[in-house]
Amino acid sequence: MSRQASRDTAQELAVRRLLNGSGLRYRVHVPVPGMPRRTVDIVFGRQRIAVFLDGCFWHGCPDHATRPRANAEWWRAKLDRNIARDRETTQHLISAGWMVLRFWEHEAPEEVAQRIATKVRAGRSGQR
Repeated sequence: MSRQASRDTAQELAVRRLLNGSGLRYRVHVPVPGMPRRTVDIVFGRQRIAVFLDGCFWHGCPDHATRPRANAEWWRAKLDRNIARDRETTQHLISAGWMVLRFWEHEAPEEVAQRIATKVRAGRSGQR
């Protein structure tokens, strides 16, 4: 698992490239306030928007998630903890006044970047 990319994945890089190309500025891999060892993939600080780009396997995509057969019980527990941690992180950020956007790795980067840009621009004009 240590060789599995946890940051700067192909989808992340593609989305960030599109956001940057459209003139939006952001921070990457920012620690979640008050939650150690958790980071947000893309952060728009002024608008308080946190963006997560979740992998289908690791985060339990309803369309593409698979369950390994070898050591199945351990993997089930591991993946269930990941999903619970995602929910907890989302709730924590929302209760702190953040808008949380989550996308799956199978979603088209162009569509993801467009949806993010729409929310960020709406946040800039105060239309949350």
